[in-house]
Amino acid sequence: MEKIVVDPVTRIEGHLRMEAEVEALPNDVHGYGEVTRASSAGTMVRGIETIMRGRDPREAWAFTQRICGVCTLVHGLATVRAVEDALNYQLPENAHLIRNLMLGAQYVHDHVMHFYHLHAMDWVDIVSALDASPADAANLQRSLSDWPNCSIEYFTRVQQKLKAFLESGQPGIFGNAYWGHPAYRLPAHANLVFFAHYLEVLDWQRQVVKLHAVFGGRNPHPNMVVGGMACAISARGNNRKSAAGKDNRSSHALFGGLTAVDWNGLETVRTVIGQMQSLVDQLFIPDTMLIADYYKGYRPDTGDLNDWTSVGEGLGNFMTFADFPGTGATGMLVPQGALLDRDLSTLYPVDPQAPEQIQEYVSHSWYDYSVGKHVPLHPYDGETCPNYTGPSAADGAYSDEHFDVDASYSWIKAPRWNGKPMETGPLARLNVMMASGNQQALDLVDDTLMHLDLEMSALYSTLGRTLARNLETSIFSNALHGWYDCLVNNIESGDLDTFNDEYWDPLSWPGEARGVGLVEAPRGALSHYIKIENGKISNYQAVVPTTWNGSPRDASGQGGAMEQALVKHRVFDKEQPLELLRTIHTFDPCIACAVHLAEVKK
Repeated sequence: MEKIVVDPVTRIEGHLRMEAEVEALPNDVHGYGEVTRASSAGTMVRGIETIMRGRDPREAWAFTQRICGVCTLVHGLATVRAVEDALNYQLPENAHLIRNLMLGAQYVHDHVMHFYHLHAMDWVDIVSALDASPADAANLQRSLSDWPNCSIEYFTRVQQKLKAFLESGQPGIFGNAYWGHPAYRLPAHANLVFFAHYLEVLDWQRQVVKLHAVFGGRNPHPNMVVGGMACAISARGNNRKSAAGKDNRSSHALFGGLTAVDWNGLETVRTVIGQMQSLVDQLFIPDTMLIADYYKGYRPDTGDLNDWTSVGEGLGNFMTFADFPGTGATGMLVPQGALLDRDLSTLYPVDPQAPEQIQEYVSHSWYDYSVGKHVPLHPYDGETCPNYTGPSAADGAYSDEHFDVDASYSWIKAPRWNGKPMETGPLARLNVMMASGNQQALDLVDDTLMHLDLEMSALYSTLGRTLARNLETSIFSNALHGWYDCLVNNIESGDLDTFNDEYWDPLSWPGEARGVGLVEAPRGALSHYIKIENGKISNYQAVVPTTWNGSPRDASGQGGAMEQALVKHRVFDKEQPLELLRTIHTFDPCIACAVHLAEVKK
């Protein structure tokens, strides 16, 4: 048995170390071996919960948004929902619609950026594009969609730009990769097309963040508020109740500023939604299908020893939280539920507040619990007590000799649902939506599998997880139009309310309260748990998607979703484990969300 250590795993948010144990295959002449066990280690300490104690719950969102520089909106939203749940807030419909628009826009933005800038290079050999024919690239682009940038001259310019970039001596993100690896399957002209799209999406994303700026004043870290949205809607100069409330001084301190949304702002939102839809339909989905076409099935002749439609699933257990409320706050676009062993016929109810359902272990994490290291805790009673037992930096903390993966080896906790590890994220959402009878999800999956000539089992794989993320983007880009129309209709009918100040005064709060804020973040099921005593936060815990997906083993030895997904991968070259990165990146890990560091200098 040998070990492959990837440390750090790049093209993700934060610091992840992945160790894989590899066994040689008898009589195998193609590759290095097969993964028998993997260990996922978050290498930053978690501690943000400790700085939440004693704070005003109404300002907590401004701190939790700083958990991550990418996932800012979702953490702020989870926080305000936790406080609203604790205080039994009822929100105006406009607040739900604006939150849906902001969260839906983050889905589209995040998924597109992840695919082209973080994950595509696992499938696309950028350097080989230097040898491509611009004419072949133009023909390929025309065959994929009606996207306007499809001329020979255009791809010639793109190729020249790539050449100048690589010859500059400062290749940046393209400098540390496995270019030329035999597991790459795309022809050179397809790689050139993807590089062109890489550049185009960089420009596109600068435009689409304007939606957050309209409703939240800025991006990242848009303004939030307990009780609704921190924006006042202006309809031809007539304002009604907004988050300014009756005391502008307190609103300024607790909101970080207010945003006035007028008809020009709404027109900007409409334009941004159209830009999102165009890119998803004309670039994102066609490019996804192109990748899938080339990477389905075994191709050992290329040096790729894996069928990417049959490896990389791992658990087969999926979980979602309900999100995206419909008009009147009834019905959810994403339903809540759990699926076990791929069985779509039984959707189990999920209760995040039930102590017997959601528990976090620290058996293999660098934390201690007062009740014992192998006894799990529900997040309401969660503890953040670091106890680092790993190697010191002077000993070479990141060498494989110094990580005891049979003991504690990660700063990530291990959450479980009814004692089971669960996968969250796009593949989980798509499966739960299908299990609940969502016709759009069912049709998307059926049409995609038919087009690719694949069976349903292919959805449960590395390539299937990539397909799920990109297919659900179609669902949310379409939904944005409906939420926008509902908001405009409300405004035109005279409903301008975005905020409910009924419980804004802490003197009206109970002496003790607790609540959970649930969000289906782009990366998966997110929950923030809050306890409030005498108007202040007494305990706070965040259980994020990568805590679920990137968790270490629990007390009974069950690995998390990423750990189990790597088992049975065949690796061609232990010095260039491209195969492992392909599957890790399908989870879009955000270790910055799962673990945190706060250093106090004296």
